[in-house]
Order: sequence, then C-alpha cells, then structure tokens
Amino acid sequence: MRVIATAGHVDHGKSTLMRALTGIETDRWAEEKKRGLTIDLGFAWTTLPGGTEVAFVDVPGHERFIGNMLAGLGPAPVVLFVVAADEGWQRQSSDHRDAVLALGIDRGVVALTRSDLAARNDSTGQLLERSQEQVRRELAGTGLGDAPIIPVSAVTGEGIPALQEALATVLDQLPPVEAEAPVRLWVDRAFSISGSGTVVTGTLGTGTLRVGDQLQLIGAAHSGPVSVRGLQSQGASHQHLEPVSRAAVNLRGITTEQVGRGDALITPGAFPLSDRIDVRRTSGEDLTALPHEIQLHIGSASVPVHVRPFDADHARLTLDRELPVRLGDRIVLRGTGEHLVLGGVQVMDVDPPELTRRGDGTRRTAQLEELPDAGGDVTVEVRRRRAVPETRLRRAGIDVPEPLPDGIERHGDLLVDAQALATWTTQLTDLVTAAQRRDQLSAGVPLGAAAQQLDLPDAALLAVLVRRAELQETDGRLRSRNAAAGLGTAETGVAELEKRLRAEPFAAPEADDLAALRLGPRELAAAERIGRLLRLEDGVVLLPTAPALAMREIARLPQPFTLSQARQALGTTRRVAIPLLTHLDGRGWTRRVDGSLREVVR
Repeated sequence: MRVIATAGHVDHGKSTLMRALTGIETDRWAEEKKRGLTIDLGFAWTTLPGGTEVAFVDVPGHERFIGNMLAGLGPAPVVLFVVAADEGWQRQSSDHRDAVLALGIDRGVVALTRSDLAARNDSTGQLLERSQEQVRRELAGTGLGDAPIIPVSAVTGEGIPALQEALATVLDQLPPVEAEAPVRLWVDRAFSISGSGTVVTGTLGTGTLRVGDQLQLIGAAHSGPVSVRGLQSQGASHQHLEPVSRAAVNLRGITTEQVGRGDALITPGAFPLSDRIDVRRTSGEDLTALPHEIQLHIGSASVPVHVRPFDADHARLTLDRELPVRLGDRIVLRGTGEHLVLGGVQVMDVDPPELTRRGDGTRRTAQLEELPDAGGDVTVEVRRRRAVPETRLRRAGIDVPEPLPDGIERHGDLLVDAQALATWTTQLTDLVTAAQRRDQLSAGVPLGAAAQQLDLPDAALLAVLVRRAELQETDGRLRSRNAAAGLGTAETGVAELEKRLRAEPFAAPEADDLAALRLGPRELAAAERIGRLLRLEDGVVLLPTAPALAMREIARLPQPFTLSQARQALGTTRRVAIPLLTHLDGRGWTRRVDGSLREVVR
C-alpha cells in the first residue's frame, strides 16, 4: 500500500476529487456536509492502474484548520496538490506549498481541478494554460517543482485516468521503506468501538505492525505500554501491516480518553524522547526573526515551543512535552497571522548540551555548522560526548558504520573517542600515583572517587581505563602494580613485630604491644596488603606463614582433636587459637566434627 495526502486552497475541490478517484466520501462530519467545507481529516482508498493500492488522507484547505491539515500531511510521503484551474493559485495554496517544502516532501502530482469550468469560462484555453504556468512558477524551487500537472474534472471525469496513471508512476518510483525498522505511528484519530475498545488510526511511516505487538504510547495525556489487539486497513483485517500504509490499530491497555491526535505509537526503547532539540533551517524565514513562542508540527503532533536562535540557520527549540524524534526529522514551524507557515527545520540533535556559560551559544553554532544536512555524524557525536552507547546513537537515527571511523573505539556497547580515552588513562595513572606518593599506607584510590574525579560520561569506562593503565584493583580500590611496597614510618614497628613472631609464631601481640610499636589499624592493613602480616578475628595479628605452621603441628595430633589439644600443641592462648582455627576452617584445611571436635581435612 501507498499513502498520499492532499493539499491545496479551500474550495478547490479536494474532497470532490477524492470521490471521483475512490468513490468514497471523505467529509465525515455532519457540519462538513452541511457547510460544504472540509474541517477535519478524511480518508479514502482505491486501487490504481497496475494494481497499486493507495490510501488518501484528505486535508482541510481553510486557514482556520491548518493544524488539521499539517496533521494529515506530516506523515505522508507523497502529496496530491490541488489547484482549481478556473481560480488559479490562492492564499492557502502558498501555505500548503510552504508546508510541503518544510516537510521535505519531494514526490507528488498537481491536479488542476475544475478544468471543465476553466474551459467554459475561456474557450481559448488560455485560462488553463495561465493556471499551469502559475502553478509551475509557484512550485519552482520545491520538491514539486517538476511534478506532473494534470488538468481534471471531477464532474465530467475528464483527466481522471491520466491523474491515476501519474499517481501510479510517482508511487512506483518511491524508494523502498525498511519493514524491519522500529515502528513510529503518529495518531490522527482515536475512537471506541463496542466490543473492541480503543482504536487509533494513523499513517504507518516506519516499521511493521503485528497483532500481539507490545508498543509504547507517547502522548500528551498519557504515556505507557500498550498491546496490539487487532489491525485493519482499507476496511479489512490484517495480521500485520508494513510501511507506508494507513492503519487502524485496536489497542489493549489504554482508554479512548487517554490517547488522541498528536500521540505516537513506537517500538519500546527505539526512539529518544526529547523536549529540547537543536535544528537547522531548511526553508522559510531567518530563525532570528521568529517569535520566541510558536507552534511546532511533526507527524500529527502540534506542540508549543520556545525558540532560542543561534543564527539565521540554527536554533534550539524547547518543547512543551517530550516527543519521539530522530535526527533528520523534518518539522514545520507555524505562527499566527497572515503567514501561517513560518518555515521548516531539520532535527540536528535530540540530546543537545546545556548552555550555561558565556559563549556557549557561539560555540554551539560552530558545532552545528559542522554537521551534515542528514543530521548526526557518528564521529562528531562521539567526539562531542567523548563516550556514548552505540544503541543510543542508533536510537537517535545516527548510522554507525563498520568498520568504525578512525579515532573511535568500541568497548562493549560504548563508542569512545580515542583521544579522550588516552587522556583519561593518563589522568587515572597520575591520580593513583599521586595518592600513593602522599600516603604509602593508603589502600588505594576508591573506584567511585576515581570515576568522579575523571568526570567519566559512563561508569563502565573505568574498567577499560584500569586495564589500559595496568593498575591493580583490590577490594574496590586502585593501586599501581609497580608501586614501591614500603610502609613509610610504620616500617620500624612492623619489622620489630616480624622479628618477635618469627621467634614465637603464635604469640600474637596484645593491643598494648601494638600501640607501643605504633601499629594501628591503618599500619596493620597496609602491612597485610603487601603480605607482611596476617590479621585474624578479635585483633589477632600473626605472620602469613602462621596457618601453615599451625597445620604442621595440628596434623600430628590424634584425630579428631579438641580446642584445648590444639592450643597446647601450638603453645598459645585461647585468644589466638580460636580465631586461628576458625581461619583454618575457612580455608578448608580443618573442619568441625561436632560442637567440640575438629579434624584435619585429608
């Protein structure tokens, strides 16, 4: 299926042309039929010559309903631009042309309607010829500048076959759309059907919808998970729908009051949700001349925005609510008054940096000017952010090529700027070295403190830096592998204690002895860390060789043995024997037989 939106001045015969092409009345409301004026979006479908199925979104032409017009035109890839041959180009023709230009729609056909009236009013054919020339002149420089112009009469049927052929040709030339891309459907209607519940309709621009799909609703009134209960298109039920097509989606998990026009159904986690974007002008007025408060249109959504211009071509837009936008998305900016469509912009950044310092705006302008028109260059984005998850870039619409560009490294899901990685590695090495130089007894720099001081954009980077810097991590602290294993001022006390314990291996010093040697918890911990001492429970301090010496003596005892027997064999006290035996149990060298007996594990 293909989708085409109409465009054109009010009362130029768009809805009448829809009836002639499809046999369907697109004016759905009683007020529309009573006034003969399209107010809201209408929908119709048909099969063109050659078998191409096409759905039409008929939009209102009156200036009072330009928001409705943009909601229908926004998601459509092709436009049927309607100009009455007997009246020629009119005021709303220009607004609709500007909207088409702003949205970047470059495929379409122009229908010169009421050609029978033009011929009746001017038998020479000059009126029809002048209208064609005027249309060509007004569309020059837009994507429709070379679009075929087909004179038609919905009353007599003249030109309808030629229009159908022209539409079929344009649709056949459309580039393929990725059916497996993430789903993004902008909602243009929401209603309830008895026995089925909530139904939303919209133009499926990307991705494939399937019955049973779990989606995310992003809305003005409500956001949350929903599931697809059923699908319809062109009045028939389907198990799946591919882009680009008109879709009616029966949803579970949402009420009709919670969803409306301008909301979006998306694949969960596939699109960034942004309420602040940086953009580049693609058409219309100098961005510095825009009012600070205007309306933004994307898809079927219309959202108030605050404009902060950087220069004539770049600006920051702050939205009233988050929308699922991607780099390269085209947006219409709308104001009030005579010139309703102010222009078009392209999304250049969906997660722009904060601007808090003097000169940030000037620096940001220079950054935006470097970006390609398609929006999002992987090298620019990674260098700007220093490190960023690949999934985040892809979600924003940035292509990540293989192999990666020079200067970018992949570490897990992270894409990292190689220069930033080298700088961080040096900084981490210097940080750990300085800490050890200041305090030889230090257990090392805590991982959290290191990450904080380096101001890493992602904590996962620290493990990469530790490997690069060849640092040693122990109990969540970092030390240099080749650091001098000295104890500074504690060396004298530790050496004296070692001497005593070599003479009497199980004569652990009392607290007063340790205090006299000026060995507190920090000094003992440092000595243990470099393998000079062993600390057991209850403040017992021995040499690291003590467990092996104890096993040699205990193994000579009749098995099993008691605590008293072990204490006597080691020539020590209960204060030392109990934590030492507990340590041997923990190593699996001994084990308890019952409440009072142990044995050596053979």
